[in-house]
Amino acid sequence: MDALGILMLIYVFVLAIFVGFELITKVPPTLHTPLMSGSNAISGITIVGAILSAGLEEFTISTILGLVAMVFATINVVGGFLVTDRMLKMFKKK
Repeated sequence: MDALGILMLIYVFVLAIFVGFELITKVPPTLHTPLMSGSNAISGITIVGAILSAGLEEFTISTILGLVAMVFATINVVGGFLVTDRMLKMFKKK
C-alpha cells in the first residue's frame, strides 16, 4: 500500500471518530436502549468474525488479533445486555 492509501485510511478513521462522537452525543435517553440492543447484535457479528479469524490452523498474528477481538466483543455484548436489562427493569411496574 502506498503512502496516499495509508493517508486516506487514516483520514477516514479520524473522520469516523468525529462523526461517531457527534452522533452518540445527540442520541436522546429514550433511544439509548434500542440502540444498545442493535449495537449488541453488531458485536455478535464481530464475535463470529473473530472466531473465524482465531480458529485458523496456523498460528499467526491474525490468530492473536482474532482472540483479542473475540474477548473484547464478548465483554461488549455481555456488558451491553446487562446494562440493557438494568434499564428495562426501570420501566417495569413495581
